[in-house]
Amino acid sequence: MKAKHTGFWAMVLLLIFSSLFLFSCGKKEIKSEETAVQTPTTVDDEAEKAKERARIREKERAEREMRERALKEQEAQRLKEEEARKREEEARRVKEAAEKARIESEDIQFEYDQYILSAEAKEKLDRKAQWLKAYPTAKGQIEGHCDERGSAEYNLALGQKRADAVMQYLVSLGIEANRLSTISFGKEKPLDPSHTEVAWSKNRRAHFVLK
Repeated sequence: MKAKHTGFWAMVLLLIFSSLFLFSCGKKEIKSEETAVQTPTTVDDEAEKAKERARIREKERAEREMRERALKEQEAQRLKEEEARKREEEARRVKEAAEKARIESEDIQFEYDQYILSAEAKEKLDRKAQWLKAYPTAKGQIEGHCDERGSAEYNLALGQKRADAVMQYLVSLGIEANRLSTISFGKEKPLDPSHTEVAWSKNRRAHFVLK
């Protein structure tokens, strides 16, 4: 009888321990599930960070392309302006060379054995004075020439008088004397070496050499 009573209580204790064990395991599983549900995951955060980094990279790329495009446009504009300046400078040089050639080609003619300026000669000198005023750094040498008739000494003196007459007229028009110089070649450098009236008329002249 005593053995049965002992077995009974052993069974009761076994049931109690089993119940406690099962209850404890169940509680742990529930708590574990609750913890798993309540713990935030980092997947969404990483995805959002990746999107933000992508947006930043895209913004930087767009800004970089905008800067590069602006630099290219500035360089293209600079080259365009530089080309325009070169064309203007070339046109200015061509125009200046043409005007210089015209001024040098217009000789001042004189009558036989004379150094008085004619009305036509003064018109030519007026144009030369205008050019010299337009180019204030330019200087000119005035050469006096004669035809072949007469002695070398006489023609040297006459050629000098012709050059001086031209210089004095230009100075009277406002050209600084220190911009002009004179020299006489007499009959030593004829424009036309022929022995005719036409040639002699060409050789009685004052010639400009611009510097």
